[in-house]
Amino acid sequence: MKHLRSMAALAFVAAALNPAYAQTGKPAEIGMGVFTFTSGPAAAYGMPGRNAAELVIEKINASGGIGGVKIKPIFVDEGQGTDGVVAEFRRLAADSNNQAMIAALSSGNCLALAPVAEQLKMPTFMWNCDTHQLFLKDRYQYVYRTNSSTVPEFIASVLYLLSVNPNIKTVAIINPDYAFGRDAGLIFKETLKALRPNVEVVAELYPKLGSPSFNTEISRLAATQPDVIFSNLWGADLENFVRQAAPRQLFERSKVILALGESVLQRVGTLLPDGVIIGVIGDGWWKSPHAQANAQAKDFIETYRKRFNEYPVFPSFKMANTLYAVKAIYEKALATNKNRWPTREDLIAAAKNLKTETLTGSLALREDNDGLVDQIVGATVKDSAHPFPVMGQMVRYPASLLTPPVGTDPIAWIGKLKPDMLNTLPKPGAYK
Repeated sequence: MKHLRSMAALAFVAAALNPAYAQTGKPAEIGMGVFTFTSGPAAAYGMPGRNAAELVIEKINASGGIGGVKIKPIFVDEGQGTDGVVAEFRRLAADSNNQAMIAALSSGNCLALAPVAEQLKMPTFMWNCDTHQLFLKDRYQYVYRTNSSTVPEFIASVLYLLSVNPNIKTVAIINPDYAFGRDAGLIFKETLKALRPNVEVVAELYPKLGSPSFNTEISRLAATQPDVIFSNLWGADLENFVRQAAPRQLFERSKVILALGESVLQRVGTLLPDGVIIGVIGDGWWKSPHAQANAQAKDFIETYRKRFNEYPVFPSFKMANTLYAVKAIYEKALATNKNRWPTREDLIAAAKNLKTETLTGSLALREDNDGLVDQIVGATVKDSAHPFPVMGQMVRYPASLLTPPVGTDPIAWIGKLKPDMLNTLPKPGAYK
């Protein structure tokens, strides 16, 4: 009897010290940290992600949860700054009931969180982190990107531009002054250099993230009068830029590319004329043929519209698709382990090389943990059914054609692109 009591005591100690051991039984709920901006200028982009998380988790829980266990989201506001975000991540990871993190929106935050996730052995799924720097030098076991990177996203902008305006001579860039904006500027320029080496970059403007006024930059662009203006401004910055640039006819004087422009179409209404090139940095467009043909996506779109009085924008789909991918990972782990509740290590093993359908297409996780997602680009067009422009003349570029192979330096790979690749790609208007 004394021996049995000693064995039980040892088991209790092992469970207390080893979260994986403690989690072999089915938990009361699945704790998930969900990181996004819910305050500050970036909340204009971050709240659609939070709203989507709320709806998707409600839907999963209403249908029985994952393996009979409901998800308990713990929302973390990235608006508190990187130090606070990292501290919250550490706090949540210390609780063995929290098995996965959905983080983060900001490229700066995700670059800070990735090594912490690795140190703490915490499965972390980057729902929006776009910067190609995430996996550029470091290899992670516990960090996955359920999203595309800046490389295919902004190559797509150039390909679309050259498909509709092949004879451009001058371009200007206005991007936010941090990793995401600088990465996009470099990728855009290098792709242009490879495909149209005679195009001249006449201005590069990098205003501070969260700038309330872009009048100085708009004056510079108006004076330069480039053939093309490329921007990956986002959130409140993008909305402010559109509202300040439209009265000065910037969108009529130059062909403008708003790489994240779909996220503000419903907010700026008729300020954007027809023909502005618009992206979703991925495939998350609510009116895309894939979304409209997917019953689950249509239900999500309608539920979102009724609750929040607007249609979901692409950050909403990035979050929703990530959560459904994580659900697929849990289900794969449960099947592999014969319904034994998965540990954190089991989740990581199940995530390797995952391929799954999403609300708007598909997601494949490569051997380096990066995501492959198609790229949709289009141009603004009036729609009598809505008081705002939508995307017309759409093209869907396959992820495999725009993404460098694993282990390849992305900028060197871009430099080897050939102009004749434009002849092999789908044309604007082909995606219907």
